[in-house]
Amino acid sequence: MPNSNINIIVEENVPFVRGLLDPYATVRYLAPADITPKAVETADGMIIRTRTRCDEGLLVRSQCKIVATATIGTDHINTEYCRRRGITVVNSPGCNAAAVAQYVFGALMQTVNRPLSSHTIGIVGVGHVGSIVERWARGLDMKVLLCDPPRQRAEGGDQWCDIDTLARECDIITFHTPLTRTGEDATFHMVDAAFLSKLRRAPILINTARGEIFDTEAVVAAKDAGQAGPLIVDCWENEPRIDRELLRRAAIATPHIAGYSREGKIRASQTVLDAITTFFMLPRVTIDAPLPPAPAVTVSMAGITGSFDPLPLSLALKSDPDSFERQRNTYPLRSEAPEGAES
Repeated sequence: MPNSNINIIVEENVPFVRGLLDPYATVRYLAPADITPKAVETADGMIIRTRTRCDEGLLVRSQCKIVATATIGTDHINTEYCRRRGITVVNSPGCNAAAVAQYVFGALMQTVNRPLSSHTIGIVGVGHVGSIVERWARGLDMKVLLCDPPRQRAEGGDQWCDIDTLARECDIITFHTPLTRTGEDATFHMVDAAFLSKLRRAPILINTARGEIFDTEAVVAAKDAGQAGPLIVDCWENEPRIDRELLRRAAIATPHIAGYSREGKIRASQTVLDAITTFFMLPRVTIDAPLPPAPAVTVSMAGITGSFDPLPLSLALKSDPDSFERQRNTYPLRSEAPEGAES
């Protein structure tokens, strides 16, 4: 029988978790719109994604002790409020890093008109995703410039560039940062008019991080002025009500699915399940969906991208932007190609 003393709310779109906790707790599966202050009053724990915003407005009357998000980022959670309340926050760092990197190269395959080895790529944010993009880009004989001020301060070394150098020297700039709004490394609107005015090679700009990395109006203006080259946009400000002008100008536009691989979702869901069972001292539950074997090491575009082609997704979103959320929620999870393997 479930432990009726433990109440868990699960956002219904979190894959692979339904039924696994039910033998050990009272579980409610709710749509994001139904995860309300009233609904969470008696919740001891929550499993969510980015569409559920966890802040004082939601949690003020809740007895919730842990929020586990099946996502890399936590910008949908007021972590400082949770800290003050003693609410544990767990995320899933790196869970879909290979899938996002696969998206980047799949989109580039459809965008560039000469061999990637002739391009200089700038990577802003060299964490889980950015490190894979770097490794694959070097394997494809691209020139790689790295920008990650926190890592530069922590590690030193001469491998780092400032973002102005990327603006001057890169043909492609791809962003893989968290969304932060304060501090010296704030990333909110880091792609603004000031940055865009420094672009010298009309580079491809890629946002698979968070929509608010881009100042949408400034990016649209830079595209119109010829400062920016092709735009590859998976993350948007004000999702799901995305800007139609940016949509119209994007070479590839997708509904925030860059990280949507089967393997990535399994990793993320297992992480949050482990967090909940460990916190409440419940038996460990395991998703019955084994991950593929360890990847090969030889890098090729075919090996990286597999059969992934973002163009049909882009055409669908451009033709019906009002269905952004439906397209995102019904996207069939793709398989990650073995990391860089020859196919």
